[in-house]
Amino acid sequence: MTGTTGSSATEGTRATKDATTSVTGAVGAPGGTTPDTAAPGTTAQLRLAVALDGAGWHPAAWRETGARPGELLDAPYWTDLVTEAERGLLDFVTFEDALGLQSAAFHLPDDRTDQVRGSIDAVLLAAHLAPLTTHIGLVPTTNVTHTEPFHLAIGIATLDHASRGRAGWRPQISSRAADAAHFGRRTTPQLTEDDVTDSERISQPLRALFTEGAEVVETARRLWDSWEDGAEIRDAATGRFLDRNKVHHIDFRGSDFSVKGPSITPRTPQGQPLVVSLAHAPVPYEFAALGSDVVAVTPHGRADAAAILAQVTEAVERTGRDLADRPLRTFADLVVLLDDEPGAAARRKARLDEVAGSELASDAEIFTGTPAELADLLLDWRSTGLDGFRLRPAVLPHDLTAITRGLVPELQRRGVFRTEYTSTTLRGHLGLARPSSRYAKAG
Repeated sequence: MTGTTGSSATEGTRATKDATTSVTGAVGAPGGTTPDTAAPGTTAQLRLAVALDGAGWHPAAWRETGARPGELLDAPYWTDLVTEAERGLLDFVTFEDALGLQSAAFHLPDDRTDQVRGSIDAVLLAAHLAPLTTHIGLVPTTNVTHTEPFHLAIGIATLDHASRGRAGWRPQISSRAADAAHFGRRTTPQLTEDDVTDSERISQPLRALFTEGAEVVETARRLWDSWEDGAEIRDAATGRFLDRNKVHHIDFRGSDFSVKGPSITPRTPQGQPLVVSLAHAPVPYEFAALGSDVVAVTPHGRADAAAILAQVTEAVERTGRDLADRPLRTFADLVVLLDDEPGAAARRKARLDEVAGSELASDAEIFTGTPAELADLLLDWRSTGLDGFRLRPAVLPHDLTAITRGLVPELQRRGVFRTEYTSTTLRGHLGLARPSSRYAKAG
């Protein structure tokens, strides 16, 4: 393995602000598009996404030369980032979101003023970006613990219409008890310092929230199916706008909520927008197996990647998911600092760590090196069975442009990354079929 990687994590574990908080597997839009898959006899294409968050994933990123801290809440800043990601032909971008201010601690709010605090709504941001982009998938994060399932479902469905089939969704449970106070309707478990020393110990107190989260995702999927294709007739001559027989009540009853349906939003270009989850332990792996199209995991090395994929496979078997019918794409997360000159990225990280007052910690592996060294690592890890990678740029826009203008050309030279988009939908990019409505199948 070339390049330099670091495996330190918050509190000495993989736990960071989104560790185990996600609840979280073809072709194109109606009329058909070609999925981005390799031609027969060629090397399989690598999938690549980026996770965008504020000024970047390093706490001191906002103080770096070239950062734009005064624009973090401005739409043009995000437009520049996402159009750059699309220029690099990436599969999708994800946007972070939260119900409370960012915090250096995973489980508690803090009063720090030397790090970025404040953000904008991820779904609304993605909706703004939809007409400004043409191919890249847009995957906002939303909280499923304190937000009504019906509202979540129609928001993501609307994004799929606005983007003409490029919407995804990263559901996230609320792991911080303090977030519940913003709503005042319920309490959630308070994690302890001991809990956050291990990813499995984090997920166990939150098991009930993961179960509820899985029900939220299932509700959304049923609502997305509640309008069959062709339900809208729109025939002014006959006065028939709707075929009522193709719009269905879902009558879903969860452990703590129920939704009658149908959705107010007709069936979307993808039929089912893509569900993406982040998972670190068996409980969220099981969630991913139940409801996700893509699961992002956080291995620390090639052997760890193989071991995690084995755990994901076990979760799939426990839930009885048929991967032939519902594929589950696996991505690995990496925090990346990239520079063309060997050693420059490591020196940059050291400088950022000094500014921050502590060494960068993350649930994901931290990579410092050149684009060619990162390409080596990605291809080495991919041999374990991973489908792709979600890269977290440590500093924006520096490390994003290093991905799109350094890493992508390197992967293209090796014949493992697309040279143009061949699909117009997010499902098409990942080679996933457009599913039929479950209610249409039932007659």
